Amino acid sequence: MTWGLITDVAAPAQVYDAMHARLLDLTGGKADGLLVHLARATETGFQIVDVWESKDRFERYQTELIGPLLAELTGADGPASEAPVVREFDVRGLVVPAAGIAV
Repeated sequence: MTWGLITDVAAPAQVYDAMHARLLDLTGGKADGLLVHLARATETGFQIVDVWESKDRFERYQTELIGPLLAELTGADGPASEAPVVREFDVRGLVVPAAGIAV
């Protein structure tokens, strides 16, 4: 089932920029199961909206790439920060014409 999440992070947008650049270097912009990813700066930090083919594919990506990379970039001894606010949602419809995706 197509699945999505919105993540609000109370950290400077430069944290996202560094993470995004490093992920592009590591993956070439490919993430198995990721249909849509967008991010934007907010008044309190940044927000990420993702749509995945399934929650399982997201969790695998999170475990294999995001978690270790975040630890690498922030350092194990880095300052504690506010936990991101994550809202999950079931996707009711999605059309990405340029990618040939319609669900």
